[in-house]
Amino acid sequence: MVEESQDKIQALRALRQEASLGGGLRRIEQQHAKGKLTARERLDLLLDAGSFQEIGMFVTHRCTDFGLEKQHYLGDGVVTGYGTIDGRLVYVYSQDSTVFGGSLSETHSEKICKVMDLAVRNGAPMIGLNDSGGARIQEGVVSLAAYTNIFRRNVLASGVIPQISAIVGPCAGGAVYSPAITDFIFMVKGTSHMFVTGPNVVKAVTYEDVTLEQLGGASVHASQTGVAHFAADSEVECMQTLRQLMGFLPANNTEKPPRRPTTDSPTRTDERLNSVVPNDPRIAYDMHEVIWSLMDDGEFLEVHKDFAPNIIVGYGRLDGHPVGVIANQPAVMAGVLDIDASVKGARFIRFCDCFNIPLLTFEDVPGFMPGTRQEHGGIIRHGAKLMYAYIEATVPKVLVITRKAYGGAYCVMSSKEGRGDINLAWPSAEIAVMGPEGAANIVFKDAIEKSADPEATRQALIKEYRDKFANPYVAAARGYMDDVIEPSQTRPQLIRAFESIRNKKDSNPPKKHGNIPL
Repeated sequence: MVEESQDKIQALRALRQEASLGGGLRRIEQQHAKGKLTARERLDLLLDAGSFQEIGMFVTHRCTDFGLEKQHYLGDGVVTGYGTIDGRLVYVYSQDSTVFGGSLSETHSEKICKVMDLAVRNGAPMIGLNDSGGARIQEGVVSLAAYTNIFRRNVLASGVIPQISAIVGPCAGGAVYSPAITDFIFMVKGTSHMFVTGPNVVKAVTYEDVTLEQLGGASVHASQTGVAHFAADSEVECMQTLRQLMGFLPANNTEKPPRRPTTDSPTRTDERLNSVVPNDPRIAYDMHEVIWSLMDDGEFLEVHKDFAPNIIVGYGRLDGHPVGVIANQPAVMAGVLDIDASVKGARFIRFCDCFNIPLLTFEDVPGFMPGTRQEHGGIIRHGAKLMYAYIEATVPKVLVITRKAYGGAYCVMSSKEGRGDINLAWPSAEIAVMGPEGAANIVFKDAIEKSADPEATRQALIKEYRDKFANPYVAAARGYMDDVIEPSQTRPQLIRAFESIRNKKDSNPPKKHGNIPL
């Protein structure tokens, strides 16, 4: 009996060893030759050492067509289970392209759906590592239905648990829509590709010659389409950044984001901020310098860094507490709001609101981008998304106006009337319907035209308008600004502000859901 028991244990160990090799040593070597890691190697990088617990190791496909009944691999092309990141529970799946190219079958999908269901029931984040050739063609409509089972869970879990996708290989056709629904997408330069139709189909239909990288590479999606939130130089960097992101996020929508101890004093000031904004309103400065100065230890994880860089979004901490930062970037297009910036900001705000992450806004915006390209592209509809997101959000919201806050852009960027909680301004703030030059040209048009020296009169009237409105005190007098502060004092002011509203209770009228102008 003892010998028989040992035989069974040896058989189990042999099966586990077989499963760990996926499609076999030769295919693992081919994976490495492409500069790619295996499904299990990726999980080793992502999760805390020794924390991964696999589920479904012995699952195999059920297809009996096209010779697949003769090819069975334990796990069926996806490794699923749970583990920890910085000691916190996460559920994961990692597609194995050494098995049928990572293609999705009925059982492959069932494994993913199982861990997705566990993640929702246990209130833990869901992370998917995608490396797949798409639907398993031999299974026909079954594989299509299998994809939809995943999509359904993505939609229902949205706003309940954080969902993260890392594209670490091909992701084509219907496969792209699961990552597209998730909250953040990571890609790896040179090895990640996402597209609905590949280069061959594009050439056949539109006669365009395009490479994989040009069509759907990491750089394209990180800078042009906005599909990817992060583009890493390697899979190692990808997993490290993913771990860093998870440190800012709560496990689910009922928890607050995790506080991290810091030695950075909450009363720290920075005299450099008193001179960061140039005296000439036409001269740009880098808003990153402001953000880095204020965050704990200068740490700021920027999201969508290369997409719509005229607005900055990302995560930092104030006295250990995570905050979502939205900031106009005067160093790019003067910080103007265009279609891409509006959508980028709105999406980020709504995620933060879903998961109880307070919002910190830095405003220096001259308005919305003019021109037929923007108007015909729907800037009205897209700009409204940003306003909708700010007003809908019920998390604590603090605003700092560093310089320009003109026109409709003032209204959009977390204004007091848009349910802003605490609104602060630097002495350099300019809050008005439009800039002094444009305003003077309209308000004083007749006086300028009738003047003996129109240009001298225009300059004098511009100065008059600037002196009256290009400062924060008119807005402060009416209560639209809660305080005007010295820039050097901003960090302690922000920490005290968020502390005062940390337990804020706010809600929206009862409804099934709003109708954001998509």
